[in-house]
Amino acid sequence: MGEKVIIAVNPPIQVGGSLFTPGQLAKIGALAEEGMNIEMTPFKQLYIELPLERRDYVANELSKIGLEVTPSGFVVKSLIVCNFCKGAEEGGLETARRLNQAIAGEDTPTPLKVGFAGCGLGTSEPLLKDIGIVKIKDSFDIYVGGEPKGLKASLAKRLLSGVAEARLITVIQAIIHYYKDNAKGKEKFSKFVDRVTLEALQRIADGKNI
Repeated sequence: MGEKVIIAVNPPIQVGGSLFTPGQLAKIGALAEEGMNIEMTPFKQLYIELPLERRDYVANELSKIGLEVTPSGFVVKSLIVCNFCKGAEEGGLETARRLNQAIAGEDTPTPLKVGFAGCGLGTSEPLLKDIGIVKIKDSFDIYVGGEPKGLKASLAKRLLSGVAEARLITVIQAIIHYYKDNAKGKEKFSKFVDRVTLEALQRIADGKNI
């Protein structure tokens, strides 16, 4: 039996949230082979196990119908977003799409979940993510270190407030890259935040050397 790999598949970021169309689901089913496993993950992605030799073909076919395909495993997961109930413009839909394109699939010491909420209702539960982003009027608050699992579950702590849209992607990338460069082995992000301190991450996010 040949080597198998897992790809992560999710619908595009859109008003209404994580919506697959019937045609997209039918296409996924048509590409599936006997014995191929399809898993719905807690972060709203489908994990599809398939033979290595079919990976590029399947990924290309799914991309053609508007689905996003990224690596699975120890990477930045596709952005977990709200339903943009206040509308695409007010909720920052295009900003979320650009951020997702900039960070999704990037290798990290452990899987990194990033949540985005278009308003203070926070229906995407950004404070339970490694990095949470909440749009407040015309700027963004950033939270870090949420831990949703286990007996020591905890909410993320606010790192920055009032971040301008023009700086958001740069700030998030700086946090991720600092984690990649300074984590101890497979150190979870929440533990990393506690170890390096919020103050250190604030300086990194502001573009200052420690």
